[in-house]
Amino acid sequence: MPLPPLPAVALYSGLILLGALLGAGIPLIRGPHRHTGTWLAFAAGVMLGAAFFHLLPEAIHQGSLRILPWVVAGFAALLVLERFAFTHACEEPPDCAEHAAALNVGLSAMLGLCAHTLFDGVALGASVAEGVAFTAATAITAHKIPSSFSLAAILQAEGKDRRTILQSVTLLALMVPLGAGLFFLVQGWFSLKAVAPGALAFSSGTFLYIAVSDLLPQVSRHGKDRRLSHLGGLALGLAVMGGLAMISGHSHG
Repeated sequence: MPLPPLPAVALYSGLILLGALLGAGIPLIRGPHRHTGTWLAFAAGVMLGAAFFHLLPEAIHQGSLRILPWVVAGFAALLVLERFAFTHACEEPPDCAEHAAALNVGLSAMLGLCAHTLFDGVALGASVAEGVAFTAATAITAHKIPSSFSLAAILQAEGKDRRTILQSVTLLALMVPLGAGLFFLVQGWFSLKAVAPGALAFSSGTFLYIAVSDLLPQVSRHGKDRRLSHLGGLALGLAVMGGLAMISGHSHG
């Protein structure tokens, strides 16, 4: 007998939170210094893979090619936020005081991932309503492990302590029950399917911006003698997200 909606959302959200904390724990255990560039390269691969293998295909599937301008809108929105609202990273070496105080990469990644995870929660809510929540929760958890790993690696590279990183990852995971609650709140009078394609495309644009404008330039500053390991980290991130897309059998937004 299926669980009622509230206990089901609570149970599966708890499992997703555990998966997120597991993913975040890997860079925290391994340490920040020697592998920083590789962690960031992996994070860039995850962001690119999420955009090209999950968000964009699902957005196009739901809304056709007409939603592509929303990709540009997401890219441009994060560009504007970083330039005018966030503290922007300086172009000096990573150990300079001004660079150490920069907040834009972590905030950008947090915003992009939270928006994406909110719609994961919407998908979970819809799955609970349709009685297929276990499958959806498994897919979301599988995606949250590399996503949380990436967020933890980015925040760690910015010098954040473990408590702050774990709090950020927990907040990220809490977007799932928030999204599920949003689904049940509006399902009677508003169709989320109407805005989902544009939202997915917008989110893919933010992921692309984070990868190419924030993460990859940071990678190039962390140990230029480790280009091979950086390339391996990027390829692994892409492979993980591509593999998840193949396993799930369809794009997951």
